[in-house]
Amino acid sequence: MQMNTSLKQQHSHHFDEGNPLAQKKILLATLLTATMMIAEISGGLIFNSMALLADGWHMSSHMLALGLAYIAYRAARHYRNDQRFCFGTWKIEILAGYSSAILLMMVAVMMGYSAIERLFHPVEIHYNKAIFIAIIGLVVNLICAWLLHDDHPDHSHHDHIHHSHAQHEHHHHQDLNQKAAFLHVIADATTSVLAIIALFAAKYFGWNFLDAVLGIVGALLVSKWACGLIIQTGKTLLDAEMTEPVVDEIREVIADLDRSIDIVDLHVWKVGRGKFSCILALQTSNTRLTPLVVKQALSIHDEIVHASIEINPV
Repeated sequence: MQMNTSLKQQHSHHFDEGNPLAQKKILLATLLTATMMIAEISGGLIFNSMALLADGWHMSSHMLALGLAYIAYRAARHYRNDQRFCFGTWKIEILAGYSSAILLMMVAVMMGYSAIERLFHPVEIHYNKAIFIAIIGLVVNLICAWLLHDDHPDHSHHDHIHHSHAQHEHHHHQDLNQKAAFLHVIADATTSVLAIIALFAAKYFGWNFLDAVLGIVGALLVSKWACGLIIQTGKTLLDAEMTEPVVDEIREVIADLDRSIDIVDLHVWKVGRGKFSCILALQTSNTRLTPLVVKQALSIHDEIVHASIEINPV
């Protein structure tokens, strides 16, 4: 048996460079959201608007989520050289994204419950003041959404044009921590729009019920987004990456090396945005095959940043 690593060899296991630009933008968005959250919750209570109050609740959850995303970036950077993290600290960011998704789902449930209650027990709404605050909230949400929009500053994926999975590159390079923060802001912007529609409809057409109905619609939309993010981040946290295109690429590389090689064990998991580690155990009658040869063959796929190769004779 031959292996490509030695206990005496030391190398970095920090595979993700982080996202300092997103970190700065998220801090700014957190401060803006906190300010607007106080205004909307206060306005919803004073002016008796369920839609406005729901929007304020969303603001509170989004402020916490944005703060969590910021802390995750700081923590991942702070512990990047900590030897306890055997494959780097990138998953701190993924854990923050997962936690944000759980928080988003909880608020959606609370929002839906309150909207249903208000549907059966309507109260008087002070339309003009509520509309004014809802519009300000929407403006703040749009500013935060613009700040947190993922413009993909990492251009390394352009080097993958020779890969057969080019259509999956956008997914591979997503910053899930930033995406979680962005979804919180988009969810809040959506509820702001619904609140404005409901308030105008109630004021000019007397459709007071629409305030609660659109609150329910908003809760359903937010819960759907939360479910999608929970699935995506949960998949990464559980290392459920064996359906990724890179797995087939590894198999293709081995097949091209020598048809006599059998893959007896293969594990692939994500260690950074668009970056993977793999453990590969091979069995072959080719005595000239070495782990170094296999690693060099795999190096054409630069998303594979860490590989442990084991070769066993037949």
